[in-house]
Amino acid sequence: MNTITVDRLAHLDDAVVIDVREADEYATGHVPGAVSLPLSTLQENLQSVPRDTPVHVICQAGGRSAKATQLFTGLGIDATNVTGGTQAWIDEQLPLERP
Repeated sequence: MNTITVDRLAHLDDAVVIDVREADEYATGHVPGAVSLPLSTLQENLQSVPRDTPVHVICQAGGRSAKATQLFTGLGIDATNVTGGTQAWIDEQLPLERP
């Protein structure tokens, strides 16, 4: 499985980030520009995942995003898991976006 650190992700231009946390978690703060696609609804919303560009998958700590990344990869989607998740993003004092 491909992985990326939050520091490397923060320096990518135009990265597509999919946040697989639940909506209430996403609302507390997320990577700027991240799209909310909760793991619990992923199967029903696979059509929302871009297939023509790499996607970076994040959750709170890395477990749920690893599951989603494996699913995406199995479907032929170029997916990378963000190690440490949103908590690592916060720990690195990177900017958060809130609704």
